[in-house]
Amino acid sequence: MDSSAVDTFEAGRGRLASLAYRLLGSAADAEDAVQDTFLRWQSADRERIEAPEAWLTKVATNICLDRLRSARARHERTAGAWLPEPLLDGDPMLGPADAFEQRESVSLAVLTLVERLSPNERAVYVLREAFAYSHTEIAAILDITVAASQQHAHRARTRLADARRGTGGAADPAAARRVVEEFLVAATSGSTDRLVALLTDDVTAVSDGAGLSRRLLLHRTPERVASFVRAGFRSTPAKRRLAGGPTAMYLARVNGSPAVIAVAGGRVVGAVAFDVGDGKVSALYGIAAAHRLTRLDAAWRRHDPGVPVVDAR
Repeated sequence: MDSSAVDTFEAGRGRLASLAYRLLGSAADAEDAVQDTFLRWQSADRERIEAPEAWLTKVATNICLDRLRSARARHERTAGAWLPEPLLDGDPMLGPADAFEQRESVSLAVLTLVERLSPNERAVYVLREAFAYSHTEIAAILDITVAASQQHAHRARTRLADARRGTGGAADPAAARRVVEEFLVAATSGSTDRLVALLTDDVTAVSDGAGLSRRLLLHRTPERVASFVRAGFRSTPAKRRLAGGPTAMYLARVNGSPAVIAVAGGRVVGAVAFDVGDGKVSALYGIAAAHRLTRLDAAWRRHDPGVPVVDAR
């Protein structure tokens, strides 16, 4: 392949990776999808391709949809053990973040909720909300009619709005950070009442159980979430052995949301992302399975974390 063809692909690699991540919720799977797209670009009759960006977008999208429809993916995602892979803010794979819709489409809350959508609904939602493609362009990418694209978009927005009703929604980053700081103090101090007061009445907490459970751990009601959080943040000899040493906790932002990053021996061993609104936490996403932290860990090692809010213990 000549250098101009390589340059054309590389110019769009970041956008394709961001698209694939939003569709698949996994950085590793997104990278594989982008590489598969490159292989198809390499073997294509490029002289007959009038709009390379559109062609690459179509190929990458359909590779992702094939992955979502595969028997393996259906089993993993319907078995109740799937959570999106968190990415540290600033990661180029998070892609465009100029508009609220672009930022929301990559939040852990939305990436989790889009699991309820069909593959086509998911693709239309991502292409429309995150990348501002017209319904005419989306119809060409997915080989559907414009009317079908519009219907998929309407269903996706409705289902996501229904699922998110009652959550905190968007919050000022500084205000959200203060809430998370208070939350962390309460979680590590043993003050259950103080912790409950920081949670909404319909709060939910979901965790992958560090990959030790076959299903996600889901907790509802402020009292149960507070109990789960206190147990999760409590240091024990068994946890220190599992983490590989004492754990320090840092405040950061993950997928556009405030988060607590747990670090042991210089390695990220866990992340908890928060939905915050009106001064309270409405949802928590706890991720500690090693295979979901690979890219976050690599980014953290290049990152200046500052001073931990909770020292290694």
